[in-house]
Amino acid sequence: MNFLDTVQGSLLENFYPAGWDLARIDACCAQAPEDILKPMPWWHEGFQPVPCGDIHDFDMMMGHEIALEIRLAQEEGRQLAFIFPVGPMGMYRWAVYFLKSWRISCSHVWGFNMDEWSDGDGNTLPPDNPAAFQNAMQQAFYGPLGELTVPAGQRHFATRGQLPAYAEKISSLKKQGARLITVFGIGRMCHIAFWEPHFAAEFASEAEWRRQTHRLGAKLHPLTIEQNAITSFKSRTTLVPCRANTIGPGLFLQSDRIIGGCDGALGRGMQWQGQSLWTTLRYGPDIWIPSTYMPTLPGKLFFLQELAGPLTAECN
Repeated sequence: MNFLDTVQGSLLENFYPAGWDLARIDACCAQAPEDILKPMPWWHEGFQPVPCGDIHDFDMMMGHEIALEIRLAQEEGRQLAFIFPVGPMGMYRWAVYFLKSWRISCSHVWGFNMDEWSDGDGNTLPPDNPAAFQNAMQQAFYGPLGELTVPAGQRHFATRGQLPAYAEKISSLKKQGARLITVFGIGRMCHIAFWEPHFAAEFASEAEWRRQTHRLGAKLHPLTIEQNAITSFKSRTTLVPCRANTIGPGLFLQSDRIIGGCDGALGRGMQWQGQSLWTTLRYGPDIWIPSTYMPTLPGKLFFLQELAGPLTAECN
């Protein structure tokens, strides 16, 4: 007897998105850890998963990748647009370290935060709220860069007033020769930003889904809320907003390059991101699982080696 045999008639029967093939997801997760780097036919030839031995290597390597993109753009004399996440976060300290060591100014960088907590109408937390993503970016990246920082007028946050203008601003920058880099983590529900899998039910075709640039007051899946309760709110579910403003595939699929990260290990053999990682790499592009599109883009996906598994039962 296993999970798939017992879903029918349980409280989970209508819990997962309607388009999820749970048996197919399970098959993705049952593969041998040593096969995780094996390329799939739908991967972009420039896509590369990168294993990291521990969180310290992960933070440094991902931070170096961000800083290197900024340095190369400066050396080539072009503008650079970043879609930034708040999670993972450890890479920002290292990005700051490398940029300061190299004395690289970020005057040519444009930052677009991919999401922000909101209410149902898209109203967001005050910028100085400890839980606000705008505050997190100021504390982790923009502030520590000091005189080398991204100019204030080139920082954009996913507020009700700013998010709807992202698409036009990014399009204008790309017409001027800028490249778009999306930095991201992969959610428990395989979302990118807060673009959740259940949104797929609203669209008649993949083409329509791919055109969506953003959403205000997006309704989050319960497992997304619980993931954030664990990772950001010290387990206190009652503090986690149930909605958020977010970019959509109409923006992140425009990326000229991606820098992804999976660091969801909790210690003592526990983790929450192995299934999300394997599904992203093995399921194949599907609008019901947004992260499956990221391997179709050039770039790197850094991940903690232990997330590769084996993903088998173990009591901790």
